[in-house]
Amino acid sequence: MTAKRLRQLGLGAVLGCAAASPLAAKDIVWARYGDIDTLDPHRATSTLSLQVWSLIYDTLLATDAAGAPVPNLATSWEVSEDGLDYTFHLADGVMCHDGTPLDANDVKYTVDRAFDADNPSVTQASWGPITSAEVVDPLTVKLTLSSPFVAMVPFLADSFSSILCDSNAEQEGFGTTVAIGSGPWKLDSWTKGDRIVLEKNPDYVNHGKLAENPGAPYMDRLIVTTVPEPQTRLAGLKTGAIQIAEPPLDDVPALQESGELNIVIAENTGQNVFWEFALHRAPFDDERVREAVARATDVDTALMLIYGDLSIPEQCPISRGVFGNDQDFCAGHRAQYDPEKAKALLAEAGGWGPDNPLEVNMLVWTGGKRDRLAEVFQAQLAEVGIKANIQMMDIGTMNARVRQENETPEGIGSMDMMTWSWYDPDILYALWHSPGAYRGYTSPELDAMLEKTRVLADPAERKGAVEDVMAYLLDKSIHVPLYTPGWEWVFAVRPEVEGFHVAPFVYPIFNDVKF
Repeated sequence: MTAKRLRQLGLGAVLGCAAASPLAAKDIVWARYGDIDTLDPHRATSTLSLQVWSLIYDTLLATDAAGAPVPNLATSWEVSEDGLDYTFHLADGVMCHDGTPLDANDVKYTVDRAFDADNPSVTQASWGPITSAEVVDPLTVKLTLSSPFVAMVPFLADSFSSILCDSNAEQEGFGTTVAIGSGPWKLDSWTKGDRIVLEKNPDYVNHGKLAENPGAPYMDRLIVTTVPEPQTRLAGLKTGAIQIAEPPLDDVPALQESGELNIVIAENTGQNVFWEFALHRAPFDDERVREAVARATDVDTALMLIYGDLSIPEQCPISRGVFGNDQDFCAGHRAQYDPEKAKALLAEAGGWGPDNPLEVNMLVWTGGKRDRLAEVFQAQLAEVGIKANIQMMDIGTMNARVRQENETPEGIGSMDMMTWSWYDPDILYALWHSPGAYRGYTSPELDAMLEKTRVLADPAERKGAVEDVMAYLLDKSIHVPLYTPGWEWVFAVRPEVEGFHVAPFVYPIFNDVKF
């Protein structure tokens, strides 16, 4: 295939990179449907961003194959008897990308920045009630909490807690042109909407990440390019311009059968797709209308039509593989598919029905065939008397729009198909504890229940507290689970690529990749 034809297909970004700096035998090209929001782990929540942060930065802890926290930059730690002091002992010899040593000062800088009074991390609540970070000595740091917080340890294995080298504070453009970490790949450049060019970190030592390679990546560069069109990504995979990408999902069965490309399907993603609503105004301030949406949604049929066996229905507000998930328990509280019941609820709530439909907006973010899935849900809602206007947008825009809808007291009703990935039931605290991730539903009763899930160290007691929260959200149809996806986390890999794998919670690992 000619370079002209590839550019017509939308691969100009990759070829442009090749023209400026020829793609060598030791360059990996990974194509994704969208770009990151920022290089600053304190300023965004999208999975597209998280995946790149995990390459540039490192974390105090890591996760094993089952998703449990294990030592990493912190080789060990102790917790005080009252659960308020955590002392972490850091690995010696870790180097930041600018050649400075990573030590306890960098950890303190990161934590202090996450809790900055004027501009805290967007995931500040997930760090827990940390009141101080103290440098005990260059390789020892102590975090002090105001109250026990059992979810902090797993959080410290997630890229939201990426350790930022304190030399970032002296640089202009942190988050856009500068990102100094200690991870296996260091930033060369980011052209927004086009590509991120990463170079291997020759000083990298793997202390706990899921890679067999103990040192620097085998390949020289990793080029993360934005190629929105699925067929364009597939064309690049077939020509060799791209080595790893999400394929068109409709083509996955044929690709698996042909063996032309290797198909890697991520497991233990922690992903949860759910309906949420603007509850501070009509019509979704009425529990009956929210329940009607839940009962009108035939998730099983929709998934089979769009994804086949790549996604499975989810009954719980937290995903399979996450502590506390119990499909039978949640099914007993979630409103199940029952279109006749949905019609009755709508008629009772406002006289709505197929002949007098209730008009609402349905916000959906782009990618992963969500547009087609939304059309199926739209048709199901129409059958019971809800006219849902689909509005597609990128995830950053949708996050901002959801908050805007929650803060708007008037206007047409708004619901959205939200997605979060998390490793612990503490995601429910981040979403629903006052003031709420998007300023949506909150209540003093729910706040107290959520706070209980954070302090109970006994697993059985904590599981019971998590179940209480899930039952509350499901009984009131505040958080209506839909499915656990495989959609964006299917990777097609060229046959010459060896060693590529995906860690829990959808973190691709490139340290072991060889051609």
